[in-house]
This record gives sequence, structure tokens and C-alpha cells, in this order.
Amino acid sequence: MLQTRLPLRPTSTACRCLLSTIRSYAVAAVDRKPPPTLEPTVSAGDGQIYQAAGPRKESTVQMRTYKPRTPGLRHLKRPINDHLWKGRPVSKLTYPKTGMGKAGRNNSGHVTVRHRGGGHKRRIRIIDYHRRGPGEHVVERIEYDPNRSSHIALLSNSKTKEQSYVVAADGMRAGDKVESFRSGIPQHLIASMGGVIDPGMLAAKTAFRGNCLPVRMVPIGTQIFNVGSKATGGAVFCRSAGTYAVIMSKEESRQKVKEVVIRLQSGEQRKIDPDACCTVGVASNPHAHFAQLGKAGRARWLGIRPTVRGLAMNAADHPHGGGRGKSKGNVHPVSPWGTPAKGGYKTRRKRNKNVWLVQDRVRNQGKRRPK
Repeated sequence: MLQTRLPLRPTSTACRCLLSTIRSYAVAAVDRKPPPTLEPTVSAGDGQIYQAAGPRKESTVQMRTYKPRTPGLRHLKRPINDHLWKGRPVSKLTYPKTGMGKAGRNNSGHVTVRHRGGGHKRRIRIIDYHRRGPGEHVVERIEYDPNRSSHIALLSNSKTKEQSYVVAADGMRAGDKVESFRSGIPQHLIASMGGVIDPGMLAAKTAFRGNCLPVRMVPIGTQIFNVGSKATGGAVFCRSAGTYAVIMSKEESRQKVKEVVIRLQSGEQRKIDPDACCTVGVASNPHAHFAQLGKAGRARWLGIRPTVRGLAMNAADHPHGGGRGKSKGNVHPVSPWGTPAKGGYKTRRKRNKNVWLVQDRVRNQGKRRPK
């Protein structure tokens, strides 16, 4: 039974005076400001400086939502990328994705990656991870690539008009001009510095967003992506959406850079060859991991098949299966083949350790990371 609200009685003057004396506090005005932090920066060709974003709790991410006309649209969220090309890719830079690789099978037909199969037909885009072509290139457009989380940019050589696909940097748009200095420093750039290569002036003229150059030419603290490991190879690190590495230090010997130490987003610090390639900036589409598919059918379009828990299987199909109710037989979490699921077996070499590793990333070994 609902009760009616009782009217508040007006307090007397004596009570008000007593409360005012009790509730009076002396508060000192202290301006608490957090200490300044050193954030890596990236310079753009237009003279602007872009700093790294702060914590996610302090910033909001704008996603595209839809009116729930159907159940599948209710929870659908996508990043806002209105600048993407609406047409088809360049056919000569693509080839169809066929074969059993779409279903997670190897050349003998055995399943090596589970929960793969079906999906919409795709064409593989040929990405230039080496970028050895010198000269100025113009960004014709930014395209969506179904085979990766980041976006790709179609570049055109200003002289030869040769086209190529590269992983786009965050903020890159059509009409931007980028250049690769991996084949060497052009003569007109050396002449502009008075015939002498000055590292500071060289970085101010080359370390722009989207430019590809050896890591020895990039200033310390700069954000880079598409990072290579060897002087002769292509990019192998930080190729996914929103990923980047930071140059920590350079080891010099006789005025020549011998090794460069970079820090990956996992916390790992490793050495790479000073002539390895890298692209200045952050990989495009940084809000890709905030997307929500909204329905199971959209995952099937992407070639992702359902994942069945081992607890829901029979005892003949999984070590966790069988039994009455939710019970996995008092065994540790394992894979369908008995391999420990949390941490697995230790496979790190005690001898012949990785000489390129400076500081390993934090490994939990199946345990919760302390907060």
C-alpha cells in the first residue's frame, strides 16, 4: 500500500543556528593539477602538430547508430568514415580470394584455423609494404579493404603515373602528397640544406604524416606504423587499424646509427635495423575495435562461423563436455586436443634467446593481471 508523503515541518530559528555552526567547515582553496606528461607527436606537412590522444575515459568516440527498425539494427554501431571511396578498387591491383584458405584449411585440406568458412566473395588488394619507389606520390583516394581492419590509400606517382596501394595513415585524405626516402635522399633536398646533411633539418623536411623513410631518419618520440625489421624486407609491425610504435632511442657509433629501439603497444621494446622502413603517423581507422556487428548474420558475411563452448559438447567431443549440468570434470581449461588453454605450454627458448628483444611484454600466463 502506497503511503502519502508527510509534510516537512519548518525548523525553528534555534535549530537553524545550531546546524549552521555544525556544518561550517574551513576549506583551503588548493588547485590540484596533474603533472605534465610527455606525449609523442606527429608532424603533418601543413605545419600542424598532432599529439597522441589521452585515455579513453576522458574522450568520447562518435559511432554511427541506426534507428531500430529491425532487431539487427538495434545494436549495430560503425565508425564514421564518410571520406571512403564509394566505387570499386583498381582491378589490376587485385586478385580473387579462392581456395580452401577461406575455410581455414591448409594445402592438404585439414582445418588449421577453426570457425572460418563462407562469407562474401572478396578480392585481395596488393599492398606495397616496401615502398622503394622514389619521388612524390599523390593520394588519389582512401578505400575500404575487406581483408584488413585499416584503410588503404591509392597512390599515384607524379611523374610515371604508376599506381599502388599502401596502408593509409590516420588523417590522410585525397589530394595529400607523400614521398618515400627509402631509396635515398634526393639531391634537391641536400642542396636546400647547404650541401650538408643536418639531421635536425632533414627531420623537419621529411618526417611528415604518410612519408616512408628509414627509422634512423625519424626523430625520437615519433609515432610510426608499418615498421620493418630488416633493411631488405617490408613492413611487419603495426599494420592493423589504430596501431603505432614509438621510437625510444638510437645507438650511435662513430656518428652512425647502429641500432634503433622501438616500443610496441603491447609494451615490448625491441631493436630493429636502422635501415628498416617505417611510415610516420598512426594506422588509419583507429575506432575499428569499437564497432558492433549487431547480429550473427553479419559475422557470417565476414566468414566467421559460430564458436561452440566445450562445456556444451558431449564428452566424446571435448574434454570439458558431458556430465550433468554445468561441469567440466574438475579439469583445468584445455583445448579440444588437451593443450592448456590459459598460457599453454612454455615454448620460449632458454638458450639462443632473441637478441633483438630489449624488454619483453607483460605475460599473465593464464592469471588475471593485477589492477
